[in-house]
Amino acid sequence: MSDLEDFSSSTLLSRPDLHEATEGEFKGWRTWTFDPFLNHTGPFWHRVEAERKVRCAFRVQKKHLNGAGIVHGGCFLVFVDYCVFAIAGLILDSPGVTVSLSSDFLSTAREGELIEATGEVTRAGGSLIFVRGELKTGERILLTFSGTLKRLKQKIRAKSNPESLGSERYPSSAHQDRAHGRRQDAAARL
Repeated sequence: MSDLEDFSSSTLLSRPDLHEATEGEFKGWRTWTFDPFLNHTGPFWHRVEAERKVRCAFRVQKKHLNGAGIVHGGCFLVFVDYCVFAIAGLILDSPGVTVSLSSDFLSTAREGELIEATGEVTRAGGSLIFVRGELKTGERILLTFSGTLKRLKQKIRAKSNPESLGSERYPSSAHQDRAHGRRQDAAARL
């Protein structure tokens, strides 16, 4: 076996919603298409390098900026959450949820800059995986982070059309309208 151990069954490589870029700056990098929120906020990318190291990246676009013209802190945190899953993905054999995310903001980034993240799994138990890492642009460290994931027992299922996920995961607008009407009726009776 080569320097890379066999991890072909990990969720990092076997998720049914895995997409690999075939052209452009991120050719050969991968992303997941299952999450509508990440589809909207990204694109965020990852790849496995030598010695089972995962590198994540994104190119800062105008939509990632706050009113001061620098990357919004919330964008960094969404990317960090993505990175925690990508880094843990080498050993994560089921879906998971974030139970803890911590970060220290050290510098800013601007439109056009390439943001990269690297990290490591520091500990993995029966249900929890602990990760730490850092975000950089060039040699400048932007942020350090740590995160904890909890493994779930369910299997990952991807839909053929990621855009359709919203209607299956959340109540319909008609359902929400009825619920809002009931709340208004109850408030009027008070």
